[in-house]
Amino acid sequence: MTSDVSSTTRTGAVPAAAAPTRWLDAEEQRAWRAYMYSWMLLDDRLDRELTRETGISHAYYEILVQLSEAEERRLRMSELAQRCLSSRSRLSHAVSRLEERGWVRRQVCPEDGRGQLAVLTEEGFAALEAAAPVHVEGVRTHLFDQLSAEQIAAMRDIGETLLRHLGDH
Repeated sequence: MTSDVSSTTRTGAVPAAAAPTRWLDAEEQRAWRAYMYSWMLLDDRLDRELTRETGISHAYYEILVQLSEAEERRLRMSELAQRCLSSRSRLSHAVSRLEERGWVRRQVCPEDGRGQLAVLTEEGFAALEAAAPVHVEGVRTHLFDQLSAEQIAAMRDIGETLLRHLGDH
């Protein structure tokens, strides 16, 4: 919504501690919707292309990337879930599917014997290497080829600003 709406509840009472809603103005609303919708379309396009060309969904690709970049190509499941912005149960399910393909294996964490590690196999690394050119071409074609150097710099600045605000990812 772009206009102010009454802050009264169904009973007509105004919450005592509630701050007034800071509604988006028309330009902010246009910027927000353009950003969100374009990002959803881009994510969907990249996922569909990657899945069609390689049989790997974008979510599985990200798991393989995170493992490939980790020391010894292994991470605790909890850390992998955090890096992939996934719940532990959803990640566990995805790792099970990747295990079925022989791309990831689990092992007990040698440091404490309690946690589990996800380990990228040689077959998983080979699958990632085969999929990477498809992913990169999609990112280049659908994102970077559409932007000027100034827009790319602004996108980086905006992204880094939001990363500083939103967390340690």
